[in-house]
Amino acid sequence: MKKIIPWIIGLVIIGGLIALLVAEAKKPGKYDDLAQCISDSGAKFYGAFWCPHCQATKAMFGKSAKLLPYVECSTADGKGQLEICKEKEIPGYPTWIFADESRLSGEQTLEALAEKTSCPLN
Repeated sequence: MKKIIPWIIGLVIIGGLIALLVAEAKKPGKYDDLAQCISDSGAKFYGAFWCPHCQATKAMFGKSAKLLPYVECSTADGKGQLEICKEKEIPGYPTWIFADESRLSGEQTLEALAEKTSCPLN
């Protein structure tokens, strides 16, 4: 019996940690409303998986990044550009194209993206 008690305590602790992780994953991201509004505005975020500025942009949105209107431009080997981005004449990453066809290139602030899309920054 004395050997079982530490195992039971360990399982309870592990179960509790798993429950906390699941609960945290289900919480909305801080910028969900902003990211969804940007997406709904018709803006597109063109980037590449290997681009550090694109990764920084996604990191700025945190878990809300999944709601961004992201378009991957890089081929899987990282050496070419996909046709959709060639058609849009995307010169570098990140490039944002807005509903009015205006563009912003490079890392942008939340404020700049909110202003450009008329989305509230909460």
